[in-house]
Amino acid sequence: MEELFDPPGPVERGHTHALLVVQGGRLVIERYGYRFVSELEELSGVTPEPITADTRHISWSMAKSILHAAVGVLVGDGRIDVADRAPVPAWSDPADPRRRITWDDLLTMRPGLAWVEEYYEFDGSRLPDVVSMLFGEGNADMAGFAARFPLVHEPGSAAAYTYSSGTSNILAACVGQVIGGGEARMRRFLAERVFGPIGMASAEPSFDAAGTFVASSYVHATAQDFARFGLLYLRDGNWDGHQVLPAGWVDHGRLPRSPDEGSFHGAHWWARADGTFFADGFEGQRILVVPALDLVLVRLGKTHVDHAPALDARLDEIIHCFARLRAKP
Repeated sequence: MEELFDPPGPVERGHTHALLVVQGGRLVIERYGYRFVSELEELSGVTPEPITADTRHISWSMAKSILHAAVGVLVGDGRIDVADRAPVPAWSDPADPRRRITWDDLLTMRPGLAWVEEYYEFDGSRLPDVVSMLFGEGNADMAGFAARFPLVHEPGSAAAYTYSSGTSNILAACVGQVIGGGEARMRRFLAERVFGPIGMASAEPSFDAAGTFVASSYVHATAQDFARFGLLYLRDGNWDGHQVLPAGWVDHGRLPRSPDEGSFHGAHWWARADGTFFADGFEGQRILVVPALDLVLVRLGKTHVDHAPALDARLDEIIHCFARLRAKP
Protein backbone atom coordinates (compact mmCIF):
# COMPACT_ATOMS: atom_id res chain seq x y z
CA MET A 1 0.00 0.00 0.00
CA GLU A 2 2.75 2.45 0.91
CA GLU A 3 4.22 2.23 -2.60
CA LEU A 4 1.09 3.92 -3.92
CA PHE A 5 1.92 7.02 -1.85
CA ASP A 6 5.73 7.17 -2.06
CA PRO A 7 6.95 9.45 -3.53
CA PRO A 8 4.18 12.07 -3.62
CA GLY A 9 4.21 12.51 -7.40
CA PRO A 10 3.59 10.74 -10.71
CA VAL A 11 4.86 7.14 -10.56
CA GLU A 12 4.15 3.95 -12.49
CA ARG A 13 0.71 3.52 -10.95
CA GLY A 14 -0.12 7.21 -10.88
CA HIS A 15 -0.59 9.48 -7.89
CA THR A 16 -2.81 8.23 -5.07
CA HIS A 17 -4.68 10.73 -2.91
CA ALA A 18 -6.53 8.29 -0.64
CA LEU A 19 -6.88 4.56 -0.01
CA LEU A 20 -9.45 3.00 2.34
CA VAL A 21 -10.44 -0.58 3.08
CA VAL A 22 -13.59 -1.56 4.95
CA GLN A 23 -13.69 -5.23 5.95
CA GLY A 24 -16.38 -6.85 8.03
CA GLY A 25 -18.07 -3.46 8.32
CA ARG A 26 -15.02 -1.87 9.96
CA LEU A 27 -12.58 0.67 8.55
CA VAL A 28 -9.28 -1.24 8.72
CA ILE A 29 -7.06 0.81 6.36
CA GLU A 30 -7.14 4.57 5.90
CA ARG A 31 -4.21 6.37 4.26
CA TYR A 32 -4.00 9.84 2.71
CA GLY A 33 -1.32 11.43 0.54
CA TYR A 34 -0.84 14.79 -1.15
CA ARG A 35 -2.86 16.46 -3.87
CA PHE A 36 -1.30 16.00 -7.29
CA VAL A 37 0.52 19.06 -8.65
CA SER A 38 1.48 19.16 -12.33
CA GLU A 39 4.94 20.18 -13.52
CA LEU A 40 3.62 23.53 -14.75
CA GLU A 41 2.02 24.16 -11.37
CA GLU A 42 5.29 23.30 -9.64
CA LEU A 43 7.16 25.77 -11.85
CA SER A 44 4.68 28.47 -10.85
CA GLY A 45 5.32 27.80 -7.17
CA VAL A 46 2.32 25.61 -6.32
CA THR A 47 3.19 23.01 -3.67
CA PRO A 48 1.36 19.74 -2.95
CA GLU A 49 -1.26 20.11 -0.22
CA PRO A 50 -1.93 17.26 2.21
CA ILE A 51 -5.14 15.27 1.73
CA THR A 52 -7.18 14.64 4.88
CA ALA A 53 -10.27 12.68 5.85
CA ASP A 54 -12.28 15.88 5.27
CA THR A 55 -11.05 16.42 1.70
CA ARG A 56 -13.71 16.06 -0.99
CA HIS A 57 -12.63 14.11 -4.09
CA ILE A 58 -14.16 14.08 -7.56
CA SER A 59 -15.98 10.90 -8.47
CA TRP A 60 -15.73 11.13 -12.23
CA SER A 61 -17.65 8.10 -13.58
CA MET A 62 -18.22 6.58 -10.15
CA ALA A 63 -21.17 9.00 -10.18
CA LYS A 64 -22.81 6.64 -12.67
CA SER A 65 -23.11 4.01 -9.94
CA ILE A 66 -24.68 6.60 -7.63
CA LEU A 67 -27.22 7.24 -10.40
CA HIS A 68 -28.00 3.51 -10.39
CA ALA A 69 -28.88 3.86 -6.71
CA ALA A 70 -31.14 6.85 -7.41
CA VAL A 71 -33.04 4.86 -10.05
CA GLY A 72 -33.29 1.96 -7.61
CA VAL A 73 -34.97 4.12 -4.97
CA LEU A 74 -37.62 5.13 -7.51
CA VAL A 75 -38.06 1.52 -8.62
CA GLY A 76 -38.64 0.61 -4.97
CA ASP A 77 -41.20 3.42 -4.70
CA GLY A 78 -43.06 2.03 -7.72
CA ARG A 79 -42.43 5.20 -9.72
CA ILE A 80 -40.24 3.55 -12.37
CA ASP A 81 -40.55 0.26 -14.23
CA VAL A 82 -37.24 -0.31 -16.02
CA ALA A 83 -39.05 -2.16 -18.85
CA ASP A 84 -40.95 1.03 -19.76
CA ARG A 85 -39.85 3.44 -22.47
CA ALA A 86 -37.54 6.21 -21.27
CA PRO A 87 -39.40 9.56 -21.15
CA VAL A 88 -37.06 11.56 -23.38
CA PRO A 89 -38.84 14.56 -24.97
CA ALA A 90 -36.63 14.48 -28.08
CA TRP A 91 -37.83 10.93 -28.81
CA SER A 92 -41.57 11.51 -28.34
CA ASP A 93 -42.48 11.34 -32.04
CA PRO A 94 -44.12 7.91 -32.62
CA ALA A 95 -42.09 7.61 -35.84
CA ASP A 96 -38.77 8.12 -34.02
CA PRO A 97 -37.04 4.70 -33.66
CA ARG A 98 -35.34 5.93 -30.47
CA ARG A 99 -38.75 5.94 -28.81
CA ARG A 100 -38.27 2.19 -28.24
CA ILE A 101 -35.36 2.79 -25.86
CA THR A 102 -36.22 1.71 -22.30
CA TRP A 103 -34.95 2.67 -18.88
CA ASP A 104 -33.08 -0.62 -18.75
CA ASP A 105 -31.47 0.00 -22.13
CA LEU A 106 -30.04 3.22 -20.68
CA LEU A 107 -28.99 1.56 -17.42
CA THR A 108 -27.14 -1.22 -19.25
CA MET A 109 -25.57 1.18 -21.77
CA ARG A 110 -27.45 -0.53 -24.60
CA PRO A 111 -29.62 2.22 -26.13
CA GLY A 112 -27.98 1.72 -29.53
CA LEU A 113 -27.07 5.39 -29.97
CA ALA A 114 -23.97 6.58 -31.79
CA TRP A 115 -21.35 7.91 -29.34
CA VAL A 116 -17.58 8.39 -29.00
CA GLU A 117 -16.25 8.14 -25.43
CA GLU A 118 -12.61 9.24 -25.68
CA TYR A 119 -10.53 11.71 -23.68
CA TYR A 120 -6.98 11.25 -24.90
CA GLU A 121 -6.77 10.12 -28.53
CA PHE A 122 -8.40 12.21 -31.27
CA ASP A 123 -7.12 13.86 -34.41
CA GLY A 124 -8.10 17.43 -33.61
CA SER A 125 -10.55 17.80 -36.48
CA ARG A 126 -13.52 17.05 -34.21
CA LEU A 127 -13.83 16.79 -30.47
CA PRO A 128 -14.98 13.39 -29.12
CA ASP A 129 -18.63 13.41 -28.11
CA VAL A 130 -17.93 13.13 -24.38
CA VAL A 131 -15.53 16.10 -24.46
CA SER A 132 -18.04 18.20 -26.43
CA MET A 133 -20.73 17.31 -23.89
CA LEU A 134 -18.76 18.03 -20.72
CA PHE A 135 -16.66 20.97 -21.86
CA GLY A 136 -17.92 22.17 -25.26
CA GLU A 137 -21.11 22.85 -27.17
CA GLY A 138 -23.21 20.42 -25.13
CA ASN A 139 -22.17 21.72 -21.72
CA ALA A 140 -25.32 23.76 -20.96
CA ASP A 141 -27.76 20.89 -21.59
CA MET A 142 -25.82 17.64 -21.54
CA ALA A 143 -28.80 15.29 -21.71
CA GLY A 144 -30.31 17.25 -24.58
CA PHE A 145 -27.00 17.13 -26.43
CA ALA A 146 -26.64 13.35 -25.98
CA ALA A 147 -30.28 12.68 -26.92
CA ARG A 148 -29.71 14.16 -30.38
CA PHE A 149 -27.46 11.29 -31.48
CA PRO A 150 -28.93 8.82 -34.00
CA LEU A 151 -29.81 5.19 -33.46
CA VAL A 152 -27.23 2.86 -35.01
CA HIS A 153 -28.14 -0.49 -33.38
CA GLU A 154 -31.28 -2.19 -32.10
CA PRO A 155 -31.88 -1.00 -28.51
CA GLY A 156 -31.20 -3.66 -25.91
CA SER A 157 -29.15 -5.90 -28.18
CA ALA A 158 -25.56 -6.92 -27.48
CA ALA A 159 -24.48 -4.89 -30.51
CA ALA A 160 -26.12 -1.81 -28.98
CA TYR A 161 -23.66 -1.67 -26.08
CA THR A 162 -21.44 1.41 -26.05
CA TYR A 163 -20.00 2.83 -22.85
CA SER A 164 -21.35 6.37 -22.91
CA SER A 165 -21.39 9.24 -20.44
CA GLY A 166 -24.08 10.75 -22.66
CA THR A 167 -26.34 7.80 -21.90
CA SER A 168 -25.91 8.43 -18.16
CA ASN A 169 -26.91 12.07 -18.48
CA ILE A 170 -29.98 11.14 -20.55
CA LEU A 171 -30.88 8.71 -17.76
CA ALA A 172 -30.30 11.40 -15.10
CA ALA A 173 -32.62 13.78 -16.95
CA CYS A 174 -35.30 11.07 -17.02
CA VAL A 175 -34.91 10.64 -13.25
CA GLY A 176 -35.29 14.40 -12.88
CA GLN A 177 -38.54 14.28 -14.86
CA VAL A 178 -39.98 11.59 -12.59
CA ILE A 179 -39.06 13.54 -9.46
CA GLY A 180 -40.08 16.93 -10.89
CA GLY A 181 -39.18 20.34 -9.51
CA GLY A 182 -35.88 20.85 -11.32
CA GLU A 183 -32.46 21.00 -9.71
CA ALA A 184 -33.70 21.89 -6.22
CA ARG A 185 -35.97 18.84 -5.97
CA MET A 186 -33.30 16.54 -7.40
CA ARG A 187 -30.75 17.79 -4.86
CA ARG A 188 -33.27 17.19 -2.09
CA PHE A 189 -34.08 13.71 -3.38
CA LEU A 190 -30.42 12.69 -3.51
CA ALA A 191 -29.76 14.14 -0.06
CA GLU A 192 -32.79 12.56 1.60
CA ARG A 193 -33.10 9.21 -0.21
CA VAL A 194 -29.57 8.25 -1.31
CA PHE A 195 -26.91 10.14 0.66
CA GLY A 196 -28.71 10.86 3.91
CA PRO A 197 -29.71 7.33 4.95
CA ILE A 198 -26.07 6.12 4.80
CA GLY A 199 -24.48 9.19 6.41
CA MET A 200 -22.86 10.34 3.16
CA ALA A 201 -23.03 13.94 4.38
CA SER A 202 -20.14 15.33 2.34
CA ALA A 203 -21.61 14.35 -1.04
CA GLU A 204 -22.06 17.28 -3.41
CA PRO A 205 -23.58 16.52 -6.85
CA SER A 206 -23.13 18.97 -9.73
CA PHE A 207 -25.80 20.11 -12.19
CA ASP A 208 -25.70 21.68 -15.63
CA ALA A 209 -27.47 24.88 -16.67
CA ALA A 210 -30.56 22.86 -17.66
CA GLY A 211 -30.87 21.62 -14.07
CA THR A 212 -29.80 18.04 -14.83
CA PHE A 213 -27.63 16.10 -12.39
CA VAL A 214 -24.37 15.48 -14.27
CA ALA A 215 -24.41 11.84 -13.21
CA SER A 216 -21.84 10.86 -15.80
CA SER A 217 -19.07 12.55 -13.87
CA TYR A 218 -19.62 14.93 -10.99
CA VAL A 219 -20.12 14.01 -7.37
CA HIS A 220 -17.61 15.30 -4.84
CA ALA A 221 -17.30 13.47 -1.52
CA THR A 222 -14.79 12.35 1.08
CA ALA A 223 -13.08 8.99 0.75
CA GLN A 224 -14.97 7.70 3.80
CA ASP A 225 -18.29 8.64 2.21
CA PHE A 226 -17.42 6.86 -1.03
CA ALA A 227 -16.64 3.85 1.17
CA ARG A 228 -20.09 4.16 2.77
CA PHE A 229 -21.64 3.99 -0.68
CA GLY A 230 -19.65 0.85 -1.47
CA LEU A 231 -20.76 -0.70 1.83
CA LEU A 232 -24.40 0.00 0.95
CA TYR A 233 -23.97 -2.13 -2.19
CA LEU A 234 -21.99 -4.78 -0.31
CA ARG A 235 -24.97 -5.08 2.07
CA ASP A 236 -27.54 -5.49 -0.77
CA GLY A 237 -28.87 -1.96 -0.35
CA ASN A 238 -29.47 -2.32 3.39
CA TRP A 239 -28.07 0.18 5.89
CA ASP A 240 -28.29 -0.54 9.58
CA GLY A 241 -31.57 -2.40 9.16
CA HIS A 242 -33.09 0.09 6.71
CA GLN A 243 -33.59 -1.09 3.11
CA VAL A 244 -32.41 1.98 1.18
CA LEU A 245 -32.55 0.13 -2.15
CA PRO A 246 -35.12 -2.52 -3.06
CA ALA A 247 -34.01 -6.11 -2.55
CA GLY A 248 -32.28 -7.41 -5.66
CA TRP A 249 -31.40 -3.99 -7.05
CA VAL A 250 -27.71 -4.50 -6.29
CA ASP A 251 -27.83 -7.72 -8.32
CA HIS A 252 -29.35 -5.73 -11.18
CA GLY A 253 -26.32 -3.45 -11.18
CA ARG A 254 -23.60 -6.05 -10.80
CA LEU A 255 -24.93 -8.68 -13.23
CA PRO A 256 -22.22 -9.07 -15.93
CA ARG A 257 -23.69 -8.27 -19.33
CA SER A 258 -21.34 -6.63 -21.84
CA PRO A 259 -17.65 -7.58 -22.17
CA ASP A 260 -15.45 -4.49 -22.09
CA GLU A 261 -11.63 -4.41 -21.76
CA GLY A 262 -11.14 -7.38 -19.44
CA SER A 263 -14.27 -6.95 -17.32
CA PHE A 264 -18.01 -6.65 -17.88
CA HIS A 265 -20.39 -3.75 -17.78
CA GLY A 266 -23.51 -4.53 -15.81
CA ALA A 267 -25.92 -1.65 -15.23
CA HIS A 268 -23.90 1.47 -14.38
CA TRP A 269 -21.61 -0.85 -12.40
CA TRP A 270 -18.71 -3.00 -13.57
CA ALA A 271 -18.29 -6.68 -12.75
CA ARG A 272 -15.69 -9.43 -12.78
CA ALA A 273 -16.15 -13.14 -13.22
CA ASP A 274 -15.09 -13.79 -9.60
CA GLY A 275 -18.07 -11.86 -8.20
CA THR A 276 -16.21 -8.63 -7.46
CA PHE A 277 -17.98 -5.55 -8.79
CA PHE A 278 -16.92 -1.95 -8.84
CA ALA A 279 -17.58 1.70 -9.59
CA ASP A 280 -14.92 2.97 -11.98
CA GLY A 281 -13.94 6.58 -12.62
CA PHE A 282 -11.56 8.46 -14.91
CA GLU A 283 -7.94 8.69 -13.66
CA GLY A 284 -8.26 5.63 -11.45
CA GLN A 285 -11.13 6.41 -9.08
CA ARG A 286 -12.31 3.08 -7.70
CA ILE A 287 -14.88 1.62 -5.31
CA LEU A 288 -14.22 -2.13 -5.34
CA VAL A 289 -16.85 -4.34 -3.68
CA VAL A 290 -15.71 -7.90 -2.85
CA PRO A 291 -18.60 -9.95 -1.41
CA ALA A 292 -16.45 -13.07 -0.95
CA LEU A 293 -14.28 -11.17 1.56
CA ASP A 294 -16.97 -8.84 2.95
CA LEU A 295 -14.72 -6.01 1.79
CA VAL A 296 -14.84 -2.58 0.16
CA LEU A 297 -11.73 -0.84 -1.17
CA VAL A 298 -11.72 2.83 -2.21
CA ARG A 299 -8.84 4.37 -4.15
CA LEU A 300 -8.82 8.02 -5.24
CA GLY A 301 -6.15 9.89 -7.18
CA LYS A 302 -4.79 10.61 -10.65
CA THR A 303 -3.61 7.80 -12.92
CA HIS A 304 -3.32 7.96 -16.70
CA VAL A 305 -5.37 5.33 -18.52
CA ASP A 306 -2.16 3.69 -19.79
CA HIS A 307 -1.14 2.98 -16.18
CA ALA A 308 -4.55 1.77 -15.00
CA PRO A 309 -3.68 -1.96 -15.37
CA ALA A 310 -0.67 -1.53 -13.08
CA LEU A 311 -2.78 0.36 -10.55
CA ASP A 312 -5.52 -2.27 -10.60
CA ALA A 313 -2.97 -5.07 -10.22
CA ARG A 314 -1.66 -3.42 -7.06
CA LEU A 315 -5.17 -2.93 -5.67
CA ASP A 316 -5.82 -6.62 -6.33
CA GLU A 317 -2.66 -7.47 -4.38
CA ILE A 318 -4.00 -5.54 -1.41
CA ILE A 319 -7.31 -7.38 -1.64
CA HIS A 320 -5.50 -10.73 -1.87
CA CYS A 321 -3.83 -9.98 1.49
CA PHE A 322 -7.27 -10.27 3.05
CA ALA A 323 -7.96 -13.49 1.15
CA ARG A 324 -4.78 -15.00 2.59
CA LEU A 325 -5.72 -13.87 6.10
CA ARG A 326 -9.12 -15.53 5.74
CA ALA A 327 -7.48 -18.74 4.49
CA LYS A 328 -5.34 -19.09 7.62
CA PRO A 329 -6.64 -21.63 10.19
